[in-house]
Amino acid sequence: MTKYLLRRLLHGLFSVIVVVAVVMLLVYSLTDREKIFGSDPLFSKKASNVRETYKYEQWEKYGYIDYVTYNEYLISLVRSGEITEEQRAKAVDIAPTADRNEIDGNYVVDIHSKDDSPAAAEMIGRFEEYYKSQGYTVVRLNADYYSVRTKKLNNGGKQVLFTYKDRPLISRLLSYFGNIFSVDNIHYVDAENDIGERKLTFTLHDPAYTDPETGKAPFSPAIIGNGTRHKYLLYVDGSFPFVHQNLLNISMGTSYSVNQGVDVYDTMTLTQGKYVKRVITYPTGLVEDSADDLHSATYVAGSHELSQTISDRFTDDYSNVSTVKASKSKIGFSFVIGIISVALAYVLGVPLGILMAKQKDKLLDKIGTLYIIFIIAVPSLAYIFMFQAIGRSMGLPSIMDVNNESWKMYILPIVSLALPSVANLMKWLRRYMIDQMNSDYVRFARSGGLSEGEIFTKHILKNAAIPIIHGIPGSVLGALVGAIITERVYLVPGAGNLLTNAINANDNGVIVGLTLFYALLSIISLILGDILMATVDPRISFTNKAR
Repeated sequence: MTKYLLRRLLHGLFSVIVVVAVVMLLVYSLTDREKIFGSDPLFSKKASNVRETYKYEQWEKYGYIDYVTYNEYLISLVRSGEITEEQRAKAVDIAPTADRNEIDGNYVVDIHSKDDSPAAAEMIGRFEEYYKSQGYTVVRLNADYYSVRTKKLNNGGKQVLFTYKDRPLISRLLSYFGNIFSVDNIHYVDAENDIGERKLTFTLHDPAYTDPETGKAPFSPAIIGNGTRHKYLLYVDGSFPFVHQNLLNISMGTSYSVNQGVDVYDTMTLTQGKYVKRVITYPTGLVEDSADDLHSATYVAGSHELSQTISDRFTDDYSNVSTVKASKSKIGFSFVIGIISVALAYVLGVPLGILMAKQKDKLLDKIGTLYIIFIIAVPSLAYIFMFQAIGRSMGLPSIMDVNNESWKMYILPIVSLALPSVANLMKWLRRYMIDQMNSDYVRFARSGGLSEGEIFTKHILKNAAIPIIHGIPGSVLGALVGAIITERVYLVPGAGNLLTNAINANDNGVIVGLTLFYALLSIISLILGDILMATVDPRISFTNKAR
């Protein structure tokens, strides 16, 4: 069994990589990259060359290209010691115009232009030669003049020199999978930042719990880092699962529009709703009623000196904190609704499917068949709206309010999700049981003197339930994914409609991250289903040996 599971796991992981690669190919290569600016409010406010360079900057953020400006190239040469700061200052200002050849609306640089100073022309030549050898395209946008005679520039019309290259799929895949897991360490902060001694400190009294009245912290073990990304790497508090960690970090891709600047994993797992304020003692000793979560503090270089608000609260640059909110995360909402609907579906669907099989062609079987046909024939969106209208007429909440939770607002989404699953379970369990009832081994059991009850419980039901049991892990884990249509109709702040929002906003980071999440859940579901089947039915073996 171990060899089978290992082989299945390896095949599954390979499938995940292929699926992610296909999605990356679709969103980065086969989709018009200009579409990402459709929901960008800043793009329409920019003009001329600034607008053009903004496009390339955003394409780099979204993972389409590698993009380097001429100024960045000069700074890298200074850092490596190849040129001095004085040489950089002489070469940094390129001429407003240059001899040019037009290619796709842009202008490629001509290093022989008489308009550039000797120092600039030399460095531009090196810039072009180096990046062209690496497969980049060098682009020069000449100054955009409002008046050539007065040399007055249009807004955003200053001359620009940069280079770019489309990121290869293999490079993108390696980078993505190589950065999914990262371990925080004391060398995270750049060496040029003065942070003092890099170290890990273990304390039995977490300073984040300092009592504002006594000035003391209760017994609460924690490991605190300096030089790390997170200040708290491990800590204990009173909320489940009580022991929390920031040592191992998961990154599934950064969102650039749906939840700008936040990782997909955090987008799905961070709490939502109203702020939960409490009395907090900040590291400076300031006591304030706040929703800040001091345990989430991460390093932001220079933040302590740049902001008076931050310096009033924090003693160092570990000042970027998230907030505590009262409601569940996106996955939390989806899972609660999904898992209850799965439980309800099995509680209703299994007994009804059994009764339909036992009373084949009788009234109950005909009513159940009519219900199954209704669920199959009517589009899901139609009966969801129908259930919503019925529920609204009964006084039930028809949309979910994350700021004012009540158990009643869960009823309609759960019912809308459960009823199709009930029909599906009834249909398949009835079919499997009728097939088993007509099998030869049932006739032999009757001839052997077994009662109908024994035949039904020990043979028919057990064998018919095996395919149904295989789908239980998938149903449970699928609850984490959420239901796209149901969540959009009832405005559930869950994970189900996150993918559609990302597709509409061309948020490639979220699309790829959710693809990885869905693919992994599918693989895990299949493996757990196989294990569960082997546990229930001893005839199923994962070995190649004859039994």
